[in-house]
Amino acid sequence: MQVKIFGKKDCAKCRTTKNKIEFFISKWNLKEKLKILFLDLDTVEGLAEGALNDVLRIPTTILERDGNVLVRWDGEVPNSDEFKNYII
Repeated sequence: MQVKIFGKKDCAKCRTTKNKIEFFISKWNLKEKLKILFLDLDTVEGLAEGALNDVLRIPTTILERDGNVLVRWDGEVPNSDEFKNYII
């Protein structure tokens, strides 16, 4: 399973999202199960991946399993209960 976080390094909401997801993964002992990718939209790679994933707002968080999107949050920090329902 993979979590893609699209944002910018200078975006406070983006940093909060990344920190919150990392906290959940550590708290729920999911380091072996989940991989986190932070895709910086200020880079060519981040912009390309963002275009492929139709990212229009930051932060955008996408939870994928086997390349299929399970859920996504556009322009918001994921709610812990909702996030937990998809990974546990």
